[in-house]
This record gives sequence, C-alpha cells and structure tokens, in this order.
Amino acid sequence: MVTKKYSACTSMLVGKKASLDGSIMIGRNEDSKAAWPKHFIVHPAGDLPEQFVSKDNGFSLKLPAHSAKYSATPEWTDKFGLFEEDGINEFDVAMSATESAYTNNNVLAIDPLVKDGINEEAMVTVVLPFIHTAREGVARLGQIIAQFGTGETNGILFADNDEAWYLETAGGHYWVAQQIPTDSYAVISNQLSIQTIDFNDHDHFMYHPEIESFVADNHLNPQPETFNFRQIFGTHDGSDAVYNNPRVWSGHQKFSPKKAIDEEPESNNLPFIMKPDQLISITDVQNYLSSHFEGTAFDPIGPGDSTDKHKYRPISLAKTQESHVLQMNRPTVNIHWLAMGVAAQSVYVPFLANLSETPAVYQRGKSTYSPQSAYWIFKLVGVLGDSHLHQFWPQLEKTQNEINLSLRQSIVAIDQELGKLDESQRVSLANKKAKELSDLALTQYRSLAATLITQATDLSPLNFKTDENL
Repeated sequence: MVTKKYSACTSMLVGKKASLDGSIMIGRNEDSKAAWPKHFIVHPAGDLPEQFVSKDNGFSLKLPAHSAKYSATPEWTDKFGLFEEDGINEFDVAMSATESAYTNNNVLAIDPLVKDGINEEAMVTVVLPFIHTAREGVARLGQIIAQFGTGETNGILFADNDEAWYLETAGGHYWVAQQIPTDSYAVISNQLSIQTIDFNDHDHFMYHPEIESFVADNHLNPQPETFNFRQIFGTHDGSDAVYNNPRVWSGHQKFSPKKAIDEEPESNNLPFIMKPDQLISITDVQNYLSSHFEGTAFDPIGPGDSTDKHKYRPISLAKTQESHVLQMNRPTVNIHWLAMGVAAQSVYVPFLANLSETPAVYQRGKSTYSPQSAYWIFKLVGVLGDSHLHQFWPQLEKTQNEINLSLRQSIVAIDQELGKLDESQRVSLANKKAKELSDLALTQYRSLAATLITQATDLSPLNFKTDENL
C-alpha cells in the first residue's frame, strides 16, 4: 500500500448566482512548504510532448496530439515533479489541483492506492490543456484515475463560464464529482467532502461507472438506504475535528452566519453545499483564503490565550506557497488572481486569462532567497512582519489595503478598455497590464521591506535605554 505525507490546502467554489457580479470562482491555498518557491508561467499551444512521464512517481500517459495554451504555477524545480497546480486554458476552462484528503482503511484494504498512478503533481498538466469545458475536465480526469489509478486521495476544482465542479478521488481507482449549484458555494479542508450522490441526476453528478457495485459487493456502506460518499470513503477521526472541520466552520460562519448559527467548529457533520446569506464578492473569497480565525479566540496571532490560539489549524499559514482565485464568467476577460507566498501577508495580483506571457519576476526564484523573485519579495515582507508582529503588521495591512484598492480600480479601467479592442490587441493589453499591475504590487512591497528592515535595526534585545543614543 502507498503511504506518503500529503500537502494540505483549503479550497472554495462559488456558483454564478451566489456571487456579487455573476462570476464563477474557484480558489485554493497551495500549502506544502514554507520556503519552496512557485513560478507563474503560460504554456503556448502545442507546448507539451507526446508522452508525459512523471519525475514524481513514474506515471506515464500518452497525450493528445495538440495541447491548448494555459497558465500554470509550477514548482521552481521539476526534480520532484511539476506540480502546476492551477490555471486557465485558452478555452476559458479553469482547474485547480489538488485538495489533499484521506480514504479510510476499510476502502484501502480492498482498493489500495496505486504507486505509479496519476497524482497531484501531474493532474493539471495532463488534463487542463486538453479540455473545452469543466464537465469535460471531470470526465477526462475520472477516466484516467479509473484506468491507471492514483497514489493519493484528492479533491480537484474545475470551472468554465457556465458551471463549477468538484471531483474527489477515493481508494486507488474510484471517484465522484458534483456540480456546485449556481446559487451556492462550498468550502473544503483536507477531507472528503461530497455527501449524498444522486445516481439518477446526471446533470449534477458524475462518478466512476462501477462505484455503486464496488460499495455494495464489498459491504462498505454503513447506511445502505442512501449513498453518502464522505461517510463511505472518508475519515472521521480526531484530526478531522481539530485540523479540518474548523476551517469549514469558519467559512460557514463568514458566508452563512444565519444558517450556520448552530454549527460547532469540531463537528463531523458540516454540510458540503451551502447557500450564502448574501452574495459573495471576489474580495470575500480572497479574504477567506487569507484568514486565520480573526475575531475569535482561535486566531494564532490574536489576543487569546495560548491554548485557544493553537487549538485549530488556520486557513492561511506559513506553509502556503501560493494562493489563487480563478474568476470565470466575467463580461470581458476572465482573471487568474495570484498571491505568492502566504495569502495573509501577500496580495492577489490580477492576471488576465488571455495573456501570452508572464512577467519575468514571476518566473524566477529558487530555494534560497532572491530579491529578483516575486515569490521571495512577498515572502520577505511576511518574515519581517512576523519578526515584530505588533509593530509591523499594521503597516503591512495598510500597504495591502492601498494595493488592493489600486488593483481593483485598475481592473475597472481595463474592463472599459477591453471593449474597444480586437483579440490581438486584447492579448497585448493583457501582457502589458500583467507587468504593470505586478510592478505596482512589487514596488510597494519592496518599499515596505526597506522600511521594516530600517525600523527593525533598533528593535534588538541588545539595547539598554539610558539616553536616546543608547
């Protein structure tokens, strides 16, 4: 049986009638290592080889003849695999992979994980460049998992200009997917989340063709009168209660406080699909992915006592490599919002999905700090802010607010300009604005880092106050 340490993320999907502007949003924090840079690139059409072979586990797959253009956030090195993680292709299909989860031992005893199956590392690369709709993405990935198996349990997000889907794997070969209702949202945190499957509703559910017989033949369903995927395939242990469930609870309290008034942070029965109390904006989604239980006793940098402050795993934390929100169904051009490093200490820079190249600073960065890398520029400010929390965080938040307002104003102006341009001019504009808007954010972060370093020089414990010079 395959066993490995998974990365741990938090995800959110929003239907178009649940959003403030009618857009569809899928977002996720990629949480794995505290100092492991990500790059942001665009693959041109036809960029992939005929045969994909994973450097992670040897998984091999013959690819279709022509690959579409798509954006991606790969690791700084491909030594351990690509991990392209998130992007939007030229057909306006978005994909984010993966939300790590776990299958229970009852299932794994019968359908073990597959050592050389498709894993997180390969999923975006072998799926996103070859699909024209979100539903097609679900079908392609599901077929690959059923045929070749997987060595992990994962959740995968898809969206296009019409709908959003969430696919979950379980065991070595089985999977289900649910369309997020247009008037609803879902938040997910490192556990199998999809609940009751309606096998007669093909508009809203997709699944491995033999999953019903697999469960029945192996007596896996503790409540045969229904088919609850989470209950049959998932885990329900103490780690869920303190590591996973509180993040879902936090999302429900933020977006559906009236409906979730009786929910408890450690409950194993929190619903997957929720309707918001009011429409959700792009800022709301970004704030959720940047959150750490602010306003509660569980905030690790809040005023609570030490026990409460470290009781639950926050959404935004030091091991976030990048956070993204893929915003679809916009009236002009869709947007790949990207926050390098820890979302709580970074900003989401908007990149128009039709761009053909990314700024050079987003293609740089290795495992050691570099001032020429976007990832490390944002990480530097985060580290400085952590070093003197109460003195520096107010300045960080002020800078974030100023940048966020400038970026939102820029998008409004860009949308107005796009309506006057043909397609080739739109691509040129996307490339130009990618550099302008990333420069805007990075310039202010470099300036903030210089200010914080200067102020920190007199915050050493090797101070002795007798007069202003000592």
